[in-house]
Amino acid sequence: MDLLSWGEIILRLLARFTPVWIALIITFVLSATFKRRLGLYGKLFDSPIGMVGFALVMFWVFTGILAGAFDMIATHDVLDQSASMKNKGPGTPYSKLMGEVAPGAYPYYLLGGDNLGRDVFSRMVVGAWEVIKIAPFASLFAFMVGITLGLPAGYYGGRLDTVLSFAANLILAFPVILLFYLLVTPEIVLTGIPVYMAAVLFIFPIIFLVLLWNSRFHTQPKTRNIYVGITLVVGLWLYSGIAWNADPLGLVGFPPNLLVVFVAVVFVNSPTVFRIVRGLTMDIKTRDYVAAAQTRGEGPWYIMLWEILPNVRGPLLVDFCLRIGYTTILLGTLGFFGLGLSPESPDWGSTINEGRKLLSLYLHPALPPALALLSLVLGLNLLADGLREESLRD
Repeated sequence: MDLLSWGEIILRLLARFTPVWIALIITFVLSATFKRRLGLYGKLFDSPIGMVGFALVMFWVFTGILAGAFDMIATHDVLDQSASMKNKGPGTPYSKLMGEVAPGAYPYYLLGGDNLGRDVFSRMVVGAWEVIKIAPFASLFAFMVGITLGLPAGYYGGRLDTVLSFAANLILAFPVILLFYLLVTPEIVLTGIPVYMAAVLFIFPIIFLVLLWNSRFHTQPKTRNIYVGITLVVGLWLYSGIAWNADPLGLVGFPPNLLVVFVAVVFVNSPTVFRIVRGLTMDIKTRDYVAAAQTRGEGPWYIMLWEILPNVRGPLLVDFCLRIGYTTILLGTLGFFGLGLSPESPDWGSTINEGRKLLSLYLHPALPPALALLSLVLGLNLLADGLREESLRD
């Protein structure tokens, strides 16, 4: 077989992403059809910038899920090495041995091979799954920590606000990259500190949900008990597996290296979220509708979670999108330095780091993951801009 031309490479790449195009079309058609019923998300489709950002983000979300979880896009195994494919250019026919085409496998390395003879395209698309597994969920956990602490700090003020603000400022005093770097170094990991941090940080989602249900259904004890009971049973089961790797059923667990990165992301992002929520709460708590809720005799947590929090969702959604982008960059930085995830991981940072060693000779191993990282972060920033525009009109 001959080397593919760039036109043939592009056509084959577009064909490999067919499941992603189908998923995007279905998502956009359904969203546009029912956008008037979808609140702020539906209004996003009135913003061209927001739609472009949403399309970029969902492209990589669908790519990560379909490539990493369902193996529908990658052309080769991300760990499969071929001595004859080391640093080969895009469109090179795939062979395990020099001059011998491998039977039964996809016939080409569409974006070439890296310095170990692995398929760059497959590692790029599966690398999206590594980002999707960590960045959104770690950011969500950080938001639950920041909201659970930021709401009472801003609402009550006083000594509680002083203590929590001091702790947040103490963490924020360290440069983010340096703090992140320290938390995932092997020396710190061996002390067990990340596990204890996980035990503390991962309890906050359970606390948040219990407070949410209790404050909303405090006048309906049966309904409240059902919601709280389900939250405690499921939450503590997940907590035991994720934080302590002690799931009695053996169904839930976190790889140690992934847990360390996850904890570091939550710990680094939580203080910033805390300060944002605290500041918004201090402003909102003086509004008339908060005073009306207090007059009705509503409890403090009902006011915080059901009066104040819904009215600051716009700024928080914008920050959530931006924070996922920051987290993606941080993960890429960690991978670039060879920290956090396992060395053979196809995450974009590790792939860029491996490719840059021969960057003066070969561009193709480092360029695709770098462009993927750039486009995802760009999409998140555009999505945040679109949400900001629509939340101001809301």
